[in-house]
Amino acid sequence: MLLIAVAAIAWYFSSRHQPAAGVTVYYTKVDDASEIPWTISVRPPNARESAAGYAQYLALYAASQAVAGPPQSVTAVRFPAGTHVLSASVDGTTATVDLSADANRSGGTLNESGEFKSLVWTLTSLPGIDRVAVRIAGNKVATLPGGNFELDEPLRRSDW
Repeated sequence: MLLIAVAAIAWYFSSRHQPAAGVTVYYTKVDDASEIPWTISVRPPNARESAAGYAQYLALYAASQAVAGPPQSVTAVRFPAGTHVLSASVDGTTATVDLSADANRSGGTLNESGEFKSLVWTLTSLPGIDRVAVRIAGNKVATLPGGNFELDEPLRRSDW
C-alpha cells in the first residue's frame, strides 16, 4: 500500500512539471542563401501567466536571441554592434520589435537583408506569428541607411 501511495505521489508531481520548451532561432549564413537553426530553451509558462503574456515573453526572448547572434565561432550575418531589442509585442498574428538606434548602422544591403531575415524567420517560427513589424528607436522607418531594404510594412518569410 505504501508503495502505491509513493508511486501515486511521484506521478502527480511529475505530471504537473512542464519541461522548458525550445524555440528555434535562425541565423543567416554570410551567403544570405540559407539559415542556421539554433534551438534555445525557454521557461515554460507560469501557472498564473496568460497565453498573451507568454506570447509576449517568447517574442521578446526570441527577438533578443536573434539580434544577439550566434556564438562567435559560427559564421553568420550579425546585427551592428550594440544593437539590442528595446521591446517586443504581439498583436494578433503580428509581432512588433523595436530595435535600438544601433540597427541604423548598416553593413550594406546584404547584411541588412540577412539581419532581418534572421529576425523574421525566428519570430515567425513562434506559434501564431506570421508577420514582423520593425521599429527603430520607437520610430517606424521606411528603410535602413542602405536604402534597399524596406521596413515600412510588416515582413514575412515569403519576402525572401
